[in-house]
Amino acid sequence: MAHLLAPSLLAADFANLQRDVELVNASAAHWFHLDVMDGVFVPNISFGMPVMEAIARHAQKPLDVHLMIVDPDRYIDTFAKLGANVLTVHAEACTHLHRTLGAIRAAGMKAGVALNPHTPVEGLRDVANELDLVCLMSVNPGFGGQSFIERTYAKTRALRAMLEEEGASEVLIEIDGGVGNGNAKALVEAGANVLVAGSSVFRAEDPMEAARQLAEF
Repeated sequence: MAHLLAPSLLAADFANLQRDVELVNASAAHWFHLDVMDGVFVPNISFGMPVMEAIARHAQKPLDVHLMIVDPDRYIDTFAKLGANVLTVHAEACTHLHRTLGAIRAAGMKAGVALNPHTPVEGLRDVANELDLVCLMSVNPGFGGQSFIERTYAKTRALRAMLEEEGASEVLIEIDGGVGNGNAKALVEAGANVLVAGSSVFRAEDPMEAARQLAEF
């Protein structure tokens, strides 16, 4: 089954960010994954609009932007203008998720929803046909380098089955957190289409080869 690789720039060297963006451009990866954290929804602050604007100037592949922030509706148009191709919001942060998804699509982006490890997939049934992507967090969001939560395999299978039941089989399932060579193939076999990899790419001895292995199996 074909799948996409989206290296997470949270694991890049921020002192050499242009270099690492160009590395992804030249690699077998398909997307850039950008984690925007506000220190409120998650216990960490990553980067905001100026850094994303700088990344977008050099990126030659789609920008997959993951908002780990409260009240994401405030920034939908801003991220569209900054060049986001996919905008993912957390279900836990959206009071009116259906409305938020419609606003993301209206701004010209693909609409994604992220679920924390404790959040069941069943809550997305009523918006399944408003989605382009579901991001399953396979670690607790907020920090890179965490251990993969094994329950994610079963959750991926359950989500894939639900999407098919709702006639939304084209919706992409993305896995974010602790993805590497040890679990990538099993995740795709469970129904995942997009793999987010941070440390396993940027902190590998040979990042280009690490990206190739994760993108091309």
